[in-house]
Amino acid sequence: MLEQAGLGGFGVQPVWVNQAGGWTVAVLGPDRRPQWYAKWNPLSSGESLARERERLTWLQPRHPVPEPVGYDCDEAQELLITRAVAGRSAVSPRWRRRPDVALAALGRGLRRLHQLPVEDCPFEWSTETRLAGRDAADLLGADEPSIDRLVVCQGDPCAPNTLLAEDGGFLAHVDVGRLGIADRWADLAVMTMSMSWNYPTFDESVFWSAYGVEPDPQRIDFYRRLWQAEDQG
Repeated sequence: MLEQAGLGGFGVQPVWVNQAGGWTVAVLGPDRRPQWYAKWNPLSSGESLARERERLTWLQPRHPVPEPVGYDCDEAQELLITRAVAGRSAVSPRWRRRPDVALAALGRGLRRLHQLPVEDCPFEWSTETRLAGRDAADLLGADEPSIDRLVVCQGDPCAPNTLLAEDGGFLAHVDVGRLGIADRWADLAVMTMSMSWNYPTFDESVFWSAYGVEPDPQRIDFYRRLWQAEDQG
């Protein structure tokens, strides 16, 4: 599909292969630096690049995300092309060696996203939507806690989905195909869980201080259970 998108003559650099069989590659310009990113998914994966393009288009004037510049789909597969953002993943070797810088950027980035007006957001990521009518108590062994604050959630807030600038500040979010309105703890619980997957050592309090809230163990536990149940189908 890269050839169909007019990128067949460019060099590519593998970036990521997800559990659903999709992949991401950097498409390199003449200077051998990433100029675009191409994401490919089989339609059987359960993930939707069409949804991601829709959310990127909505976010573009509101919050830092890559610009979608191309999309193609047939009966078996889909391809999304975005313009490269000049930053590094929060889990690149440089920031894994400086976890305090990375965690502060993760916190500030989520806080910035969560400050968007929910009234403007046409997307939803509620517990009810994610469970598709199943009862939370039956599935998770716990009742859903009351809503603390409805915000525009990233939807896949794991640390790799944040880009940092050269100075270590927050730069942009990527992989926003699940973005939608939900309690902010749906993002916060998963972001903090992902830190142990990505940083050999870290001080979680740096994240909470940068975001500006104290941890809520009950809500963290519930939304981590929800994430894990959803991930297991």
